[in-house]
Amino acid sequence: MSAALVLDRVVKRFGGLQAVREVSLEVALGERRVIIGPNGAGKTSLFHCISGTLQVTSGRIECLGHDMTHLPEHQRTLLGIGRTFQISSVFPDLTVLENIALARLGITSTKWSLWRNALAQPGLLRLAAEELERVGLPGRESWMVKSMSYGERRQLELVLALVNQPRVLLLDEPCAGLSPAERHRLSDIIQNLPRSITMLMIEHDMDVALGLADRVTVLHQGQVIVEGAADQVQNDPQVQEVYFGQR
Repeated sequence: MSAALVLDRVVKRFGGLQAVREVSLEVALGERRVIIGPNGAGKTSLFHCISGTLQVTSGRIECLGHDMTHLPEHQRTLLGIGRTFQISSVFPDLTVLENIALARLGITSTKWSLWRNALAQPGLLRLAAEELERVGLPGRESWMVKSMSYGERRQLELVLALVNQPRVLLLDEPCAGLSPAERHRLSDIIQNLPRSITMLMIEHDMDVALGLADRVTVLHQGQVIVEGAADQVQNDPQVQEVYFGQR
C-alpha cells in the first residue's frame, strides 16, 4: 500500500450547486499535501466529504486501503482519520484535560458507560502530558480553556486530533486568525509532527502552505486545476490568474 488517501471522481452537490466536481487525488503515506484555492473553491466541502461530515453524491474515497465512501464519521475516526476545523471547536467551560478526555473517549470501549468518570481512562494523563508537550502547552492540563489565548486554543485543537493517534490528519486552516508569531509557532509544530502521520491541509497563508507542502493541489470552482511541487504551483500561470489575481 503506497497511498494513505485516494479520492476517485468525488462529487458533492447541494441541490443545483455542485461544490465538488469529480475531484481525484492520491496522497502518499507520510506525505504533506496542501490544498489551496480562492474562497468558494470547494476546499472545506471536500474535507467534509473525506471526514464523513458530509456524504458524497458520487465517487469513491479510500483510506489506508479501506473503502470508506459510505462510512459514518465516527467509523472513519476509528479507521485512522483525525481532523481539526476552520472554526474553533473546543469546550471553553471545561479544563484542558476534560477536553482531551472527551476527545479520547469516542474511540474507547467505555464510551457508552454514562456513569464512568471520563478522566479515569487508562493512560489518559500520560497521553495528555505527551501531546501537550508536543504542541508547546506543557503542564496546562488543569487550565480552563476559556482562560487561554486564541492561539493556545488552536494548539489545543491539534492535541484533540492527535490524542486519537490518527494516521491521516486533516487540518482545515489551522493558522486562521493567528498573529504572525502564532502562525510561525503553529507551523513549526505541524512541521515537526512525525511522518507516520499523513497530512492533508487547507491553508490560505501562502508562506505557511508552501513552506509545509511536499505537494500542492489547487482547487477552483470545485475542480482540481493544478497539482505539483510547491515551486511549480506557485509559478503556474493558471494559479497566478485564479488565486493570486495576476495574468
